[in-house]
Amino acid sequence: MNETLQVALKEWAVICQALAEGRQILLLRKGGLAEPQGRFRVEHQRFWLLPTYVHQQETGIIPEYHDLLSRVRAEQPSPGQVWLSHVAEVAVVAYCHTLEQAHSLDGMHGWSPTTVEARFHYRQPGLFVLAVRVYAVKQPIQLELTPHLEGCKSWVVLDQPLPLGPMFPILTGENFTARCRPLERLPREV
Repeated sequence: MNETLQVALKEWAVICQALAEGRQILLLRKGGLAEPQGRFRVEHQRFWLLPTYVHQQETGIIPEYHDLLSRVRAEQPSPGQVWLSHVAEVAVVAYCHTLEQAHSLDGMHGWSPTTVEARFHYRQPGLFVLAVRVYAVKQPIQLELTPHLEGCKSWVVLDQPLPLGPMFPILTGENFTARCRPLERLPREV
């Protein structure tokens, strides 16, 4: 069976790379300007990671990720191009109702404390936390970066379903499960 996937989640390239290397398993989400009521929703349980290069900057990430940011900038595709090389599956969806809950995740993701606070307070307080299991595809796919893929939205439906082919987990099941345990103290999705 030739499995395909037609949906992608846009995320900073530096965070996509951290996920691809197993440095983190969390995605912290708020919601983009183009989303209904500006609020993020977990619309898909499995998706391509679509790296974006807009808005990411050194002050937005922890110092331990600065080397990673330099690398993704140096390896950035040609203008108008994007590579899809990793698929994520949502394992846990939690929600931070307080800034203290959000900061309790420091060290588990690459956002700086300032970014966490700004995102937490944007429009209305709160922050989604997704633990995702990431898989590398054997054959990355190059796409043209069309206007449909750009803009302040989290989810994009690709022009066509893309073949997954063989995929390889970044972390073992045991390692991933162990790294999800700290999320048990957070409330599940609102």
